[in-house]
Parts: sequence; structure tokens; C-alpha cells
Amino acid sequence: MARLGTPVRFAFVLTVGVVAGLSLSLGRPVQAERKVEPEPNSQSVADTTVTAPVPWKDAKLLAEVLEHVRREYVERISDQELIEAAIRGMIADLDPHSAFLDPEQFDEIRISTTGEYSGVGIEVALENGVVKVVNPIEDTPAFRAGVLAGDRILAVDDVPVDAENLNDTIDRMRGRVGTPVKISIARGPDPKPMEFTLARAAVQVHSVTQNLLEPGLGYVKISHFSETTTPDLERAIAKLKKTSGGALRGLVLDLRNNPGGVLEAAVDVSDVFLDGGLIVTANGRAPDAQFSMDAQPGDDLNGAPLIVLVNGGSASASEIVAGALQDHHRARLVGSQTYGKGSVQTVMALSDGHAIKLTTSKYFTPSGASIHQRGIKPDVAVEETKDGDDRALHVALDLLKNPGTIRQSSAD
Repeated sequence: MARLGTPVRFAFVLTVGVVAGLSLSLGRPVQAERKVEPEPNSQSVADTTVTAPVPWKDAKLLAEVLEHVRREYVERISDQELIEAAIRGMIADLDPHSAFLDPEQFDEIRISTTGEYSGVGIEVALENGVVKVVNPIEDTPAFRAGVLAGDRILAVDDVPVDAENLNDTIDRMRGRVGTPVKISIARGPDPKPMEFTLARAAVQVHSVTQNLLEPGLGYVKISHFSETTTPDLERAIAKLKKTSGGALRGLVLDLRNNPGGVLEAAVDVSDVFLDGGLIVTANGRAPDAQFSMDAQPGDDLNGAPLIVLVNGGSASASEIVAGALQDHHRARLVGSQTYGKGSVQTVMALSDGHAIKLTTSKYFTPSGASIHQRGIKPDVAVEETKDGDDRALHVALDLLKNPGTIRQSSAD
């Protein structure tokens, strides 16, 4: 797996939904990118193809605009703020997935990539203006102290929670390993606050959950793709086999509402189920933006039927997995059409702690198809309902019980 400090490609959609659901555990966004550390006296990606300097007329126009703003804008703006705003606007205008990242946002990318941060281990959600604990992560300070799902967070270090500025609460929960933090919560109807003083620790955010649907038939859900996803998936499958008392007869892989993540993780997840063949190719202007990745021998399910659940929230890295498994006839896709993001971003660290997230490649499924702005159509379309009945999962289970209806073949 790729690590921070080496090129890391990401394939994901930056969504506010991740923040609301996992803000105190994951951090803010999850994406699909590649991270590159700055090298002394190195050329930028653009320098490999474009060596001409910025035309002096364009540079003069930018300087002219900056000077007007400095002298005449109604409020005084520092030169640093102006320059950062100019950079932010330039990058953001390229496409919806490129961005100029401040040091805090860059750190969130690191958390999304590694699946680790320093804090207390609480997943939260904002509900009707109240910050509620969704789940205390197992074997973390919050879990050991007795924080429960449903608890309402009132204050952190005696600073009341501001539902309009959840990021401030996130930052207060974080900190160096071993440092203390006090959390005030309310539980149930009792209006009297409970206080927990916790020592921050390294918290692992796992992206894989599993359970046995029936003897021999397993279910695995991947919420996003990080460096820990593939080993987590392999452990999940091993647990299902152990619980079932032997090899699995089939598996449901749930990628619904998965916005993506580290591209290499998506490739490795595909490789878990493929015995060989092409997984993904990419094409970009820079040499390292052109690549192809193949599966290695070995299928953790030994060819057992595989169903992949997808919907409109399945994006980027999720679509890489879904596209590879569908193209190789290794799995049948059930659900609704996927999001349709066929580009890869690269996170490039800058010298002052900032970074840029830049679209550098377009990727293609093994058949050579680009799913950008089109998505992937499922083999079996199932509309989602609002009555709480998971129809897609029911259909998937029925298909697993009748494996003769599922096309299977070795990877091409």
C-alpha cells in the first residue's frame, strides 16, 4: 500500500456528508487523490510539459487587480489573504474536485489516507442542532470511559458546542497523544451533565464492517477507501469464514454511499476477488499520471458468487472496484446507477504547509470505458425505498441462494 510521503492517488468525491457522519472520528473530507511531497529544486508537474513563463501581460493584469483590491476594497485585506484567495480561485475554477488546501485541510487528507488520528474516538452526527454520539469506536478512550451511542455532547474543555461551527468542536477533541480533554455530555432525559476527562490516544478509523447473513453467506460494507481498507477486508472475510465454519458460499459487498478514497486501496480491494487481469488504467499529461494496474493470482472467495451493492452515492474509487468486478464478470451489480466520477486527483504538498489537490488523470475500467458523468449501470436495478426495507440487500441474498443465475468466469 502507498504511504504518505510517497505518491498516493485518490479517487473520491469530497462530500459534506462524511463530515456530518464521522467528523470526530475521520476528520472532515474523504477524497480520491495522490499526494506528492515537495522536493528541493524540483519542477512542478506542469513544468514537465510547459516550460514557458507566465506571459508578462497576464502577470501584469493579476498585479493590477491585486493592487486595486489592496487600495480600494472596503475592508483592509492582508497580502497573504489576497494571494491565497487568488490561488484558491484559480484551482477551484479548474473543476469541482481540484482545491487549494490550508494546513488543517491537508491534515484531514492525511487522516483520510492513513485512517488514523489522535483524539478520543467518537463518531458523531448533527441532528436537529444537537451533536450526538453515533458510536464510540471500540478500544478508544471514549469507549473505555463509558461514552454511549445517543449521548449528546454539550461542551469540550468547558467550551459549549456550537452546532454552526462543528469543526471547532472537532479541533478541540483532537490533540497530541496523552494530553487530557474534558467532555461534557447529557444522557437520556437526565438534564444533569456528565463529565469525562479523557487522555487522547492514537485512534484507528476502520472502514470495513461485516456480518453473516446466513450460514455460508456473508455481508461486508466498505464506507470509504484508506490504507487500512484491504487488510480490514481480508480480516473481515476470515472472520466470516470462521463464524460460518468453513468457506463462504457467497458474499455481498456493499459500496453504497461510499464516496471513494485512496486509489491503490480500490485496486487492492478489487484484487482480493480477482485472480488476474487488468483492474484500471489512467491517462494524464504527466508521466506518472499514466498507469495501469493488474490483479495478482489469488481470489479470497475461491470463485464463490459475489454481489456488489451500488447506488448514486457510490463514487470514484467505489466505481473502480465495481467497474473492474463487472467487466471481468466476477460480480453482479445490484442497486442503482453510480455517481460517475472518472478522474483521479493528486495531493501535492507545498513548502509552507499548504497543498493543492489537482486533477491529474482520467481513469478507465478494464473494458476501456470512461464512467465520468455517466456512472455504471447495475446488472439488476433496484430502486431504494424510504420505508426502511433494504430491497437491494434482499435481492442480493436471493441471487446468492441461486448461484446459477450469476455469471461467473475467471478474470480476463
